[in-house]
Amino acid sequence: MTKAQRAALTPADVVDAAMRLLAEEGLDAVTVRAVADRLGVQMNTVLWHVKTKKRLLELMADAVVGTVDHTGLPEAADERAGELIRRYRAALLAHRDGAALVTGTHVPEPHTLRFGEALLAALRASHDDPLAATRIFYALVYFTLGLSQEQQTTGDADQDRLARAADPETHPALIASLEALAADTFDDRFEDGIRRLLATEQN
Repeated sequence: MTKAQRAALTPADVVDAAMRLLAEEGLDAVTVRAVADRLGVQMNTVLWHVKTKKRLLELMADAVVGTVDHTGLPEAADERAGELIRRYRAALLAHRDGAALVTGTHVPEPHTLRFGEALLAALRASHDDPLAATRIFYALVYFTLGLSQEQQTTGDADQDRLARAADPETHPALIASLEALAADTFDDRFEDGIRRLLATEQN
């Protein structure tokens, strides 16, 4: 990168470089130094634009949420909420370590605000109690983040590990549920979970 290019560097360039690093090497590889090396600049140059690593991760998380498609959503509020949270999960899974990146960030940035507004508006439109709608909003987001993070972390983990570790005398409930636990895919768990959460809107 030339001196003129370094001078023209923007926060968006820094985030873009960090996102490419994420895709290639994973979240643990994303450091201010690694991003600076990729851009061919000093660490201070990166920090000038993003201030801290925490802030860099927040901007990256907002970029992930920014890939949620808001077009062609269902008219019915309850269906719209379900479709939005499905698209949120798809955005997380489309990025390496996407769920781990977004988890724990509460980012008042444009893409995150847009998604939060759309989902909460759909929930409030189908529920008379604003507090209940807000709690369903949190439950949906936290459930989706947790399940997606487990899916991305687990990968092709040994499915028989639980069966080998569980003991019939001390873990009878787990033993009795082994077949059901093994049968469900992450998609199954997700769809069942959001169905149950969204069904509470009618209670």
